[in-house]
Amino acid sequence: MKAGILGYGNLGRGVEAAIERCEDIELAAVYTRRDPSGLSIVSKNAKVKSAADLEDGREDIDVLVICGGSATDLPVMTPKYAQWYNVVDSFDTHANIPVHFADVDAAAKKGGRIGLISCGWDPGMFSLNRLYAKAILPGGHDYTFWGKGVSQGHSDAIRRIEGVKDARQYTIPVEEAVERVRKGETPDFTTREKHTRECFVVLEDGADAAKVENEIKTMPNYFADYDTTVHFITDDEMKRDHSGLPHGGSVIYSGETGIKGSRHVIEYSLKLDSNPEFTGAVLTAYARAIVRLNNEGVTGGKTVFDIAPAYLSPVSGEELRAHYL
Repeated sequence: MKAGILGYGNLGRGVEAAIERCEDIELAAVYTRRDPSGLSIVSKNAKVKSAADLEDGREDIDVLVICGGSATDLPVMTPKYAQWYNVVDSFDTHANIPVHFADVDAAAKKGGRIGLISCGWDPGMFSLNRLYAKAILPGGHDYTFWGKGVSQGHSDAIRRIEGVKDARQYTIPVEEAVERVRKGETPDFTTREKHTRECFVVLEDGADAAKVENEIKTMPNYFADYDTTVHFITDDEMKRDHSGLPHGGSVIYSGETGIKGSRHVIEYSLKLDSNPEFTGAVLTAYARAIVRLNNEGVTGGKTVFDIAPAYLSPVSGEELRAHYL
């Protein structure tokens, strides 16, 4: 099957890397809103084309992986292209998922395509594991811990502060909280009790470190509700020690069965060297799935909840039953 990638930031490059490892998927083109002549990609056989070439469904691709931002890109781009192509996105603004889904569903049904939204690891793989656990152990308690990993949104928020040249922010689970949940306890944690935040900041020349630190620690919606540590480092230290984008986390669910209340704990965890590369790999697997489903006549909006696992795998049902089941 032929795939296209729209957008070539960290996530777009992650999708490209995932497709390179797939024998059944070919990267046909990377589409960009910039000047295509100025964009260099890794794939040797794929073209670099303008996003304008996607208009009216003229491109010879089976699926388009849309690698834009959730704030302003995906709410516009995914429904737009879902009327012409099978599309996958990683929309992660949880409160707006129902509206985004409705827009994509209407567009995809109009064009006879599938639009799969909110795909990745959270939302995505973590969402699936929360659903499985709740279905198997109704009435239990689920907890999600993120990290240790780089939060790109929080890092960007620090970089917007006057006097900050560069910044990375790590989200770190509180180990005591994680261990309590692993033991089957069901506490009501405050935000501060579940995660801490650690910031590494390079200052502009002449910037007031104390002022910057105070602005970080008191920033509403980002840091004010957390125990936050701020380290001031040099440009060289930032490049040497914080150039990667690791992440991960755990979904832990505890519940009971039987009349006597037998206790059970389910845990799904990820430790990722590269957040965008792993997310790109998840998007690629689901891109394969929706092409297969569309070939069977399925249309409309979908989430990871709607896709049977067998559609994600490149191997046949016979091989899955013989070697995976």
